[in-house]
Amino acid sequence: MINFKIGDKVVYPNHGVGVIEEIQSKTFGESESTFYSLRILANDSTVLVPTSNTVQVGLRPIIPKKEVSRVWAVLTNEDFAITEDWKGRYQENCERMRTGSIVDVATVLKTLTFLAQSKNLSYRERKMLDKARYLIVSEIAEVQRAAEADVEIQIDKAITKSFSGRTDH
Repeated sequence: MINFKIGDKVVYPNHGVGVIEEIQSKTFGESESTFYSLRILANDSTVLVPTSNTVQVGLRPIIPKKEVSRVWAVLTNEDFAITEDWKGRYQENCERMRTGSIVDVATVLKTLTFLAQSKNLSYRERKMLDKARYLIVSEIAEVQRAAEADVEIQIDKAITKSFSGRTDH
């Protein structure tokens, strides 16, 4: 279990960057539970996460600045595999998104972007691509204290670089 404190910036998988605004206890019947009250920065919504479930739901601190280079490495690397079977690919990508790992989300972003250049993505894959892009952009912008538009440009350049060396494109 990871213990967070009020004011910590965290990532809640599939929701993005949030700030722990409160730690509160609630009673349900005869049991009492403690929750982190997160404010999701992108839409100003509030989410309650049981403190005992932080690992299971993938709640984690935002990455340190030095970890951003790992994301760029994934996005610029020319080596990646795409599962041809739609269902298998979708399942793999869902699993990656659920981990909450920014490196896994970057892998989804890159592979779906590559795929989108050669064929139309299904509605669900298009939504996943948009979500992956949003999660990467928002976390890196927060870590680097940069404008999201600037981070999007960096991401596009990194992904373009990874595609330029591929022969099957």
